[in-house]
Amino acid sequence: MNDAARRAAPDAALFPDLDPYASGRIALDRVHTMHWETCGNPAGVPLVFLHGGPGGGCLPHHRRYYDPSFWNIVLYDQRGCGRSTPLASLADNTTPHLVADLERLREALRIDRWLVFGGSWGSTLALAYAQAHPQRVLGLVLRGIFLATAREIDWFMHGIGNVFPEAWRAFASYLPPSERGTLLASYYRRLTDPDPAVHLPAAQAWDRYEGACSTLLPQPESGAKLDSDQAALAIARIEAHYFVNEGFLREGELIAGVPRIRHLPCTIVQGRYDIVCPPITADTLARAWPEAEYVVVPDAGHSVREPGITRELVAAVRRMQQRVA
Repeated sequence: MNDAARRAAPDAALFPDLDPYASGRIALDRVHTMHWETCGNPAGVPLVFLHGGPGGGCLPHHRRYYDPSFWNIVLYDQRGCGRSTPLASLADNTTPHLVADLERLREALRIDRWLVFGGSWGSTLALAYAQAHPQRVLGLVLRGIFLATAREIDWFMHGIGNVFPEAWRAFASYLPPSERGTLLASYYRRLTDPDPAVHLPAAQAWDRYEGACSTLLPQPESGAKLDSDQAALAIARIEAHYFVNEGFLREGELIAGVPRIRHLPCTIVQGRYDIVCPPITADTLARAWPEAEYVVVPDAGHSVREPGITRELVAAVRRMQQRVA
């Protein structure tokens, strides 16, 4: 398949473009305000989308993986992300805060139970939320599994260089030689510097590194510079914040918590050539959760826009529709 065909293929598998029927903001505390939106069928079965990062945000194509005639689709931007404010804020930004925010959103929208759909960091948060509130979850659709373990964080910071040496070399070489022995700490120090002349170039270097490693085949850069700068800052700063703090989770916590949710239906979709979140992590989760459906896409990397990933996610939600109807 040529590059043009690969770029066109994902959208062909998705449902048509969809506008929200409602949106709003929730004041979470004295600092953070969370943006949310709902689309699809207001009387349908609730489904909530958890975006990646941490530090990413919701985009229009994230509305399109689910049948809008069946699902009441909820999307929101996590603390410091997307249209939530303040952008890239690390104040009270931890996994327990994000789990509490999701429960706050459910209550505000008067939803009893919902299907939880999340990829990459969204899979981490989905597992943490489901284990904290299993009675509120109809099931899970997870993609590109990340469990926030020390091994995974070290892989992102160093191990990816075994497969993408050019991208890793550019990532490491952004820092002066004296700082390259402590990549994460050095980037974190720069990303949290209040001076845009310091934190924006570091964020752009981080973003280029992650983007270069996320797809099976290279993708051209796109997007307006202002939007890219703001998105890069939120993703890089918040990702580094969570990495430095080991995801605000105990080592192995999410695997240890699987027995609390094994009764729930779950589909795990994983790209065989996912270098950002390698398949060994999804395999670990699938072995701990043998009742879950585990789908390995043979010709895909990490990105949700990979054609095979898109196809399997849409199919997984269709199957889930039959289970929760």
